[in-house]
Amino acid sequence: MGVLLKNKNILVMGVRNKWSIAWGIVKAAQNEGANIIITYQGEREKAGAEKLGADSVFQCDISSDEEIDGLFSSIEEKYGKLHGLVHCIAHANTEDLQNDFIYTSRDGFAHALDVSAYSLVAVSQRAKNIMPEGAAILTLTYMGSEKVINGYNIMGVAKAALETSVKYLAYNLGSHGIRINAISAGPVKTLSAKGIKNFGSILDTVPEKAPLKRNITQEDLGKSALYLLSDMSSGTTGEIIHVDSGFNIMGI
Repeated sequence: MGVLLKNKNILVMGVRNKWSIAWGIVKAAQNEGANIIITYQGEREKAGAEKLGADSVFQCDISSDEEIDGLFSSIEEKYGKLHGLVHCIAHANTEDLQNDFIYTSRDGFAHALDVSAYSLVAVSQRAKNIMPEGAAILTLTYMGSEKVINGYNIMGVAKAALETSVKYLAYNLGSHGIRINAISAGPVKTLSAKGIKNFGSILDTVPEKAPLKRNITQEDLGKSALYLLSDMSSGTTGEIIHVDSGFNIMGI
């Protein structure tokens, strides 16, 4: 057991199962002594969430301000302070991922931006009130925000909004001594990723072109998350850090 996050209360939002990207962060944080708090969206996810071995499990529908308020009130009541928040939440309607981007519906656009980007603003706003100086917020993004990835569609636009939100939030949170950063993760085979058209070809392309000649793992992401959640990154905020075997630096 390490000590980087010893006795730190870390909230991880968006852990769907042990194959999700967020699970790699949970394991890494637990191994460094953190008290892990996780959330689930609704009753359908409750049983699965309770099997993940967290110290506490709370329900929170991220589209409800009332439930977000209730979540942070419950955390404050039980723990007093929150030292870290990991936002791993994103969603788009299936048809908006399967069809060409130009056919994205108005409702689909609003849904993807609300769940995938505004949710970070909403939880940061509440977390700030129970976070001590030195606390950290972390979210996950993807290179589809920077370049066109066939099939990523509306999620690319949502992730671009998420990344810009990180920068503006960093400016607002800095005066409170709170840092916020994002990891731009390379592709990892998860249940959520199956909804992205041509995802298999993306997994095949990275080992061919990336400098490290391999796809990343949950462990790679967990290690980078530890850096950003711990005091080791005390001077880093507003950054988008690529953990993708170097794929993002490559041209043709």
